[in-house]
Amino acid sequence: MVIMAVSSSSLTFRPVLDRIAAEIENMPARGRPADYIPALAACDPRRFGMAVAELDGTVYGVGDWRQPFSAQSLTKVFTLALVLAGGGDVLWEHVGREPSGNPFNSLVQLEYENGIPRNPFINAGALVVTDRLYTQTGDTVGTLLDFLRAESGNAQLAINKDVAASESAHGDRNAALGHFMASYGNIGNPVPVLLDQYFRQCSIEASCADLAVATGFLARHGIRADGTRLLSRSQAKQVNAVMLTCGTYDAAGEFAYRVGLPGKSGVGGGIIAVVPGRCTLCVWSPGLDERGNSVAGVAALERFTTLTGLSVF
Repeated sequence: MVIMAVSSSSLTFRPVLDRIAAEIENMPARGRPADYIPALAACDPRRFGMAVAELDGTVYGVGDWRQPFSAQSLTKVFTLALVLAGGGDVLWEHVGREPSGNPFNSLVQLEYENGIPRNPFINAGALVVTDRLYTQTGDTVGTLLDFLRAESGNAQLAINKDVAASESAHGDRNAALGHFMASYGNIGNPVPVLLDQYFRQCSIEASCADLAVATGFLARHGIRADGTRLLSRSQAKQVNAVMLTCGTYDAAGEFAYRVGLPGKSGVGGGIIAVVPGRCTLCVWSPGLDERGNSVAGVAALERFTTLTGLSVF
């Protein structure tokens, strides 16, 4: 096998993406779509798209990179950034920064840790972040959509109402998490309001191109697409660090080992990843492993860092 590692100054992404797509096409097993959300269960696990966005917003893609898909937990990165931008470090009094070691929808740790979720990317932690953003803005979903539309340059981004309804109809575990944390005083808004905001947040649809470009502020150390600062350089570092250690549920160690980048996955089959100071990526393939991460997506990102030499390690 020939490794195509090249210096970042001479890197062209298109041939790398073409090679990865050809390799993924030959993968025999792609996992299974998220079947606990009926609206996602029918997705074809063999679909695949990947995009890379440079710091100036130039984007390269392959496969289904323009196909909108359900962002799901990818949105948690953006709500976290918006809460930190609006309220600073007070958030960390309500949610931790440690890997959970448990499934993303687990209630186990909440009971013996007094209603404080381990990190902002498991469902309990994301509910806390959504609650905080709702308190700051009065409209978590509207604030998030405005941000994603501005950063991606796609004013058409929207919520898939069928997915939102499906999540709401099958959201008993998230409701339990919300009520349990509320019993400890760690939720500030009515739980039904919070759940509506959360389900609609997760049901936003966007493409690999949209999400790779929208994530660019983390590669630019907190600078938005229009040149204004969203996060301090230190805050951007912190978000990337939490993505690296907690962004792929209870497989974060395996993801860091294989890929070597800050990343966040979602059960819609998407994964976003950051090469600080260089580029951002989004890959999508709906087939998931047993921990909720895209099988082809992880494989594609592993090949990207191997072929290009771009990694934080």
